[in-house]
Amino acid sequence: MKGFLAAAGVVLIWTGFNIVSRMGGKSALTPFDLAAMRFGVAGLLLLPFALKKKFAATWLQLAILAAFGGVGYCVQIYSGFAFAPASHAGILVNGKIPFATAVLAWAALGYRPGRQALWGLLMAGSGILLMGVWSLSGSDGHQWIGDTLFVGAAVSWAVFGLLMKHWHVRPLEATMGVAFFSALAYLPVYLLFLPKGIAVVPTRFLLLQCFYQGMAAPIGAGLLYAYANLSIGPMRASLMLALVPGLSSLAAVPLLGEPLSAFTIGGVVLVSLGAVLAGSAPAKR
Repeated sequence: MKGFLAAAGVVLIWTGFNIVSRMGGKSALTPFDLAAMRFGVAGLLLLPFALKKKFAATWLQLAILAAFGGVGYCVQIYSGFAFAPASHAGILVNGKIPFATAVLAWAALGYRPGRQALWGLLMAGSGILLMGVWSLSGSDGHQWIGDTLFVGAAVSWAVFGLLMKHWHVRPLEATMGVAFFSALAYLPVYLLFLPKGIAVVPTRFLLLQCFYQGMAAPIGAGLLYAYANLSIGPMRASLMLALVPGLSSLAAVPLLGEPLSAFTIGGVVLVSLGAVLAGSAPAKR
């Protein structure tokens, strides 16, 4: 029960993350600013605990988890928000994570989906394909770039979840390791070479982004997802994320003024139902 409650907390935080991050993507902040807030704030808050803790996981394992669940995931999703709406992130990131998790578990870990899971994967894939067609034919010629980045972010997070489960990395270790190694690898590059827009945004907006990017998403959702991942397994944990596309799409209407097209609604329905079918089906070896 606690594992499902933890996954529900991730759903709420990630829904808000899609909205707040899209606000950041439409502002003067660069995607690199958002990633720096995430790694800088989270790394600073967790550094005292990381220095005192003796990790069971190896440094190499934590660095690999950071590459997929930290830098790889964040740079892609923040860059995507500069081109595509929050509803697309809900579908192509949160909705595709269960799809990608199932496919990768099938290909790499030997899990064999039954008929129900195959139908679910086909349904989720159809929803993703629908969004792809819409992006390529839509009025915004750059929207497909954001959608492609969202898909890459979903795959990165699915790899992170499966590796964490495969290596039996504990939730606190995964959260600290991702924050610490991501900050170590990313922040020097950001400070020296990457474009910045922090100086031209209002302080209140900057504080909102720092709170959500640096605390709520990486620490709050990170701990909850890691706990759910180990408690109820990566398939069920990722299944709960199927609720995020619908919630993000609905919240984006009043908060961001983003309309719901028939393609978006169809993508939400197909991906959500597909994720439920695929994730709830018993796995076979």
